[in-house]
Amino acid sequence: MDDRLKELMQELGNAINESLSDSDRIAGAIGEIKRAGYDVFLVLEATIGFNKREDADEEPEAAADPPARRKFETTGKIKLTTQDQKFLKALKISVDEEHR
Repeated sequence: MDDRLKELMQELGNAINESLSDSDRIAGAIGEIKRAGYDVFLVLEATIGFNKREDADEEPEAAADPPARRKFETTGKIKLTTQDQKFLKALKISVDEEHR
């Protein structure tokens, strides 16, 4: 990854953090939870993807053929916590015990 992209990613992360910390609505909700006698731990996860265009200076043409789809394969097993299992069950997603 080049240095410029790293800088831009850091800038994006800072902007997200700043917008969350400046949010009166989030601060209010956290304040209400604290007033109710609880400690608050807020962890947010964002997945941001980047794809390098063939020619960064050229805008993509609307009539151009779509890029070929990439194929992905699983390479290993995952471990699900009890909380993961409860979450998936709440979404009515079953997990095949044999393939975990």
